[in-house]
Amino acid sequence: MVASLNLAVIHVANLDRSAAFFEALCVTFSRERHGNGPEHLSACLNGLVFELYPRRNEAAKDNTRLGFKVPSLSEALNAIQSVGGVVASPPSQSEFGLRAVVIDPDGRRVELSQS
Repeated sequence: MVASLNLAVIHVANLDRSAAFFEALCVTFSRERHGNGPEHLSACLNGLVFELYPRRNEAAKDNTRLGFKVPSLSEALNAIQSVGGVVASPPSQSEFGLRAVVIDPDGRRVELSQS
């Protein structure tokens, strides 16, 4: 048996700013709240639930690294830059295909690879 990842949760300083960043990659979020928990954003990506929660401790360092396959790397980079995202590593060919790395609003490195 092989396990499969079905949930990824990251904590962000600003829900709306982070939503705009990931929405530039065509991720569609809905607002949710479970019981007395905090309001957060949730998206379903091919069976994976991807959630953004408000960060409780502003000083907390998050070394989470994310990766997204995109149909067009150049279009994704343009969309990311249009919402203030920063390109850390420009597109280059690797053993895994054409890829680039961008920085999200909370300083996390997000790898984009062209599918």
